[in-house]
Amino acid sequence: MRIILGITGSSGAIYAVDFLKKSTADNFLIVSKWGKILLKDEMNMTEADLQPYVKRQFSNGDLAAPIASGSNRFDAYIILPCSTSTLGKIASGIGDTLITRTAQVALKERYKLILCVRETPLSTLHLEQCARLSRDGVIIMPVSPPLYYVPKTVDEYVGGFVDKLLGVAGIRASRGWRAEELE
Repeated sequence: MRIILGITGSSGAIYAVDFLKKSTADNFLIVSKWGKILLKDEMNMTEADLQPYVKRQFSNGDLAAPIASGSNRFDAYIILPCSTSTLGKIASGIGDTLITRTAQVALKERYKLILCVRETPLSTLHLEQCARLSRDGVIIMPVSPPLYYVPKTVDEYVGGFVDKLLGVAGIRASRGWRAEELE
């Protein structure tokens, strides 16, 4: 399974790092300029720290990267966290960076595109952009961890969302609420 992960500058680097650590897919990474700052500020990490979890990383400025072409298939493209600026560019058809260009490829090729929006509150404009993209088949997945597992630590809180994302991306089944009652 081939997964592309984009990291933008909206708060929530911990989710992207946890996703990369748990994903069993071939992970390809793009980090925006602000995503790099986010990794440093929130996790005291650099892109180099993520290399053990990715097959290859591409520069956000490399519009000639193979993932910028619809002729190179991928199974899912996840932007985590997805800033509202990135959301707006994607909704407007702007592909001026590798992160936004890869989203345009996912849209035109009908590949799975998951935007993990990490912003609150959302303006009416942001909600309209989410609705427009959702109508086009994009999965809008706000970073909103499930609490029915009663997380006791930050790691459990983050893990609840990441496990759900792994399921939505098709990497592995995620645990459901009271799922043991269905066995």
